[in-house]
Amino acid sequence: MKKCERIESVTVHAPATVANVGSAFDAIGFAVHNLGDTVTASLSEANLIQIRSIEGDTNQLSKDTKKNTASVATHALLCALGMETQGITLDIHKGLPIGSGLGSSSASAAAAVVAVNELLGKPFSRHQLVPFAMEGERIACGTAHADNVAPAILGGFTLIRNTEPLEIIELPSPTDIFVSIVVPNIELRTSDARKVLRDTISLRSATHQWANVAGLVAGLYQGDLNLIGRSIEDVIIEPQRSKLIPGFYDVQQAALQRGALGCSISGAGPSLFALSDSNQRAHDIGQAMTTAWSNHRIKAEYMVSQINTDGATLVPSPVSAEQTTTAAL
Repeated sequence: MKKCERIESVTVHAPATVANVGSAFDAIGFAVHNLGDTVTASLSEANLIQIRSIEGDTNQLSKDTKKNTASVATHALLCALGMETQGITLDIHKGLPIGSGLGSSSASAAAAVVAVNELLGKPFSRHQLVPFAMEGERIACGTAHADNVAPAILGGFTLIRNTEPLEIIELPSPTDIFVSIVVPNIELRTSDARKVLRDTISLRSATHQWANVAGLVAGLYQGDLNLIGRSIEDVIIEPQRSKLIPGFYDVQQAALQRGALGCSISGAGPSLFALSDSNQRAHDIGQAMTTAWSNHRIKAEYMVSQINTDGATLVPSPVSAEQTTTAAL
């Protein structure tokens, strides 16, 4: 009879995300492939949360469990279960650059809560894990927003209709849409990008923005790529944050001239994203955008992806020859 063994550790990869998606500030985000953070959560007898290691882009990251998004999110999950003294050790591998606008802080938090949830027998659904990851975002930028952590956990396009109480709607993710993401070699923290935002907007701008958000959602449901592209136009946040990104309008224009359906700031920036209808066009757009930034003496790199509908995924542990033999018995 096969003996059930207690799971001692779980590794999870959470993807990079594009938040805001132009017009939908703090409301819509989507996940992409290739980039992300990986967290291994292990049971421990220490009766507390510990961060054992941080690898990858570790610039300015803290092992202080009250300051790291992965450990803060883990603590929120344990508190909800009444397991504050459960020992958890976290090993974090940063695959995302900090301050890039690709959901670096949310990827770590998302990977951590999914890993710990698996480790403890999955007491929560994926949707129920989002509020815990949001607490990690609160530490990172002062606001517990969900437009990064929701797609990082759930995958695809997600709409945050409300935060109190939290209501997440999973939107259709067209398979024929391609994303060019261009990351310049500059850092812009979300907390700093939020400081430039005004508290008031004109009724005319608000009406325009509401129509664009509605058009974006309608475009996703209809699979209308042109409507999606037109609807990411941001007349409120982009004009304020673009001032923090050198060469922004030249880079955006370069994308549109090469056939982008639309182009805007990814999250808080400084990365930009552009949507297109083919893989080749997406590469052409990415190259044009990096060239435009080089004209401003800013080095940039680009990547191309379709929409990642998987979200946070378990990373299989290597199986040793001894384990294979034991399992066969």
